[in-house]
Amino acid sequence: MPSRSTSTGAPETARWLLRGRDGRLSAYARAEGGLLRWTESRPGGPQWSGPDFFEAPDLTYLTLAQGADGYVHFVGRRERRGEGADAGKAVVDIVHSIQYQSGRPLMDWRSLGNPHTKLVERAPHLGAPCAAVDAAGTVHVFVRDAVGSVRMRREGKGGKWEGWKDFKVRDTLDGTVALATAAGRVEVLAPTAKATLRWAQEEQGGALERADDVPLAPAPGSGTALETAPDRLTYYAADVLGTGVLAHRPGEGGGDNGDGPVIPLGGSPGPGPTAALRTTVDGYDCTVLAHRTTTGRPALAAFPTEDEAAGLWWAETGEPCLGAPALALDARGRVVIAAIAPDGTLRLARQKAEPGLALGAWERA
Repeated sequence: MPSRSTSTGAPETARWLLRGRDGRLSAYARAEGGLLRWTESRPGGPQWSGPDFFEAPDLTYLTLAQGADGYVHFVGRRERRGEGADAGKAVVDIVHSIQYQSGRPLMDWRSLGNPHTKLVERAPHLGAPCAAVDAAGTVHVFVRDAVGSVRMRREGKGGKWEGWKDFKVRDTLDGTVALATAAGRVEVLAPTAKATLRWAQEEQGGALERADDVPLAPAPGSGTALETAPDRLTYYAADVLGTGVLAHRPGEGGGDNGDGPVIPLGGSPGPGPTAALRTTVDGYDCTVLAHRTTTGRPALAAFPTEDEAAGLWWAETGEPCLGAPALALDARGRVVIAAIAPDGTLRLARQKAEPGLALGAWERA
């Protein structure tokens, strides 16, 4: 498999550092003409191979999702120039590929099409996709359409994809977030200028039903979700007013429509999403958050899971980076933070074997 040096783009999501079933971490970044992948040489590192380059021409956005089987799903927005009667026009579709094992090649890219098949003048205005994989391995793809509705296409039985479903809303922004819980339920959160719209399944494989809105207006593209209790998600996003990161847990009571309150977490996030990870620190169940600050450097914070009131402190670490940093646990259960340096190289820091969440020195992969 050829390795090559090419222009690396800023990660557009915070979920680009993933652990395979063999325990090895892999990092992915969109690059000119395709994507790059770095892979740990053995579980727990510290050596890495790559970057390996995989062709995927004309991608303007790339997101990733991983199922319980360890398969990594790549979902991208592709924009090409039309030919023939459509010469010069933008031709936009959503594409999908899979990596079945760490270090193995990607499967061929497959087009999932564009939901604007009748009003074709709307097709170029398709937004950025996101994806989630339930416990049965079913892939769900979501995208903002030209009028601000949310569209879903999911993989059916036998690998055949169902048609696009319209959630029939308006005015959503880019930055839709989707996540499957350990129980297999998929939830979707779509930001608007005034709140975040939410849909949830009652059970795995069921219909996604509109749930209570989240009373949080995030900066577009800043949101992420984390399962912080069995079958319960917490939503994290940067406040559109610039006051820092906010958290919200639907269903806790005390807020609008029976939902929980919005909890300020501080920080100074710049553009891009917040990375979120759950782990054990000194015997306590903790949540770790990371974002790229307004200074361009990664910042890290940790606190007891679902106890934001205990307080948290953001600490900047490392050098300036491109796009959002990513978080993952390696094969030894250590927190790993990854970032793409301005020169396009992968940099990482791992949790040290001492009390608290102390990181070792940043290293180049």
